[in-house]
Amino acid sequence: MDSTAKLSAALTIVDRIPVVQTSQLWKVYRTGFWLNQKIESLKNFSITVYQGETFGLLGPNGAGKTTLLKTLLGIVRPTSGRAWLLGKPIGDRVVKQNIGYLPENAYFYDYLTGWEFLQLAGDLFQIPKSVQYQRIPQLLELVGLSQSAARKKQLRQYSKGMLQRIGMAQALINDPEVVFLDEPMSGLDPMGRYQIREIILSLKSQGKTIFFNSHILSDVEKICDRIAILAEGELICMGSLDELLGKADHYQVKGKGGNLDVLNRWIVNLAFDEDCWYGQLQGEPQEFIASLRLMGAQLIGINLARASLEEFFMHQLHRRGITSPH
Repeated sequence: MDSTAKLSAALTIVDRIPVVQTSQLWKVYRTGFWLNQKIESLKNFSITVYQGETFGLLGPNGAGKTTLLKTLLGIVRPTSGRAWLLGKPIGDRVVKQNIGYLPENAYFYDYLTGWEFLQLAGDLFQIPKSVQYQRIPQLLELVGLSQSAARKKQLRQYSKGMLQRIGMAQALINDPEVVFLDEPMSGLDPMGRYQIREIILSLKSQGKTIFFNSHILSDVEKICDRIAILAEGELICMGSLDELLGKADHYQVKGKGGNLDVLNRWIVNLAFDEDCWYGQLQGEPQEFIASLRLMGAQLIGINLARASLEEFFMHQLHRRGITSPH
C-alpha cells in the first residue's frame, strides 16, 4: 500500500464512529471448592468496532468469545479494564434500549406462537402496540416466517432453523443500532445458514453494526468487514480480510484425467471430487498447461487465489501451540 492509500485509509478510520470499544479488559473466574483456582477467560483485551461494520470474532471453543459478549452486554462484570457501547460505559440502561442480542442457546417460551413471542419481546422494551403491529409483520417477512402457518404455530413446533430465525427477529424487535449474535449459524443446515447470512447482509445494508461470534469460517469470510481471532482469552490479530490474508498469490486448478504421478509433481494437496482433481499449482501455469496437453488431461479451471480464512486461522492457532479445541 503506497503512502497516499495509507493516508486515505487512516482518514477513513478517524472519520468513523466507534460503537464497541474495550480497553485492557480482563475477566477471571474462580473455581474449585475453596475458589482458589483461577481461569482467565479474557486477558488484556482491547478492540474497537465502528458504526456500520459487520465484525466477526473467531476462536476455538473455550477461547472467551461468549464471555466477551456477555461482558459487553452487562450479563457478567469484568474483573478489570473498561468497555463502552455507543460511547457510554457498558451497563448503561439507555444504551441497552438500542442493542439487540441473540444468544447461542436461546430459551424460548415454547407454548407461545411466533407472533406472541415477538409481542412479549416488544412489551419488555415498552414498544407501543401500534408500533408492534407494524414492526412484527416486517420482521417476520425479513426472517422468512411471514406465512400464516409459521406465525401461528407454537414455538415447540418450530424446526431448529425456524427457532434461530424467530430468535433473530426477537433481537431486532427494538430496531437496535447494534446487534450481537452468538454463533448465529451453529447447528443449522446449509439452507438455514444461507438464510441467516442473508438476514445479516440485509441488516448491513440498513447501516446496522453487527458483532457476532462464529466458528463457521466460510460464512465469516463472505460477510465480515473485519475480523478478530481470540485464543485462550487473548487477541491474536485483528483486521480486514485483505489486511490479514493478503493478495492472491497462487493458482487453484481443476481438471480431469492425466497421469497421477505427473499431477502430484505439479499440484500441492492434490484431491479428487468424483472424476475431477483439484489443488494448488506449484510452478509456471503455461508449463503446467503444456504438460496437461502432453498427457491428454483436460483443464476445467485455473484461478488466482489467496490463502483461505480457514488456513489463516489454523496457522495462527498452530503458532501458539493450539492444536485442538478445548
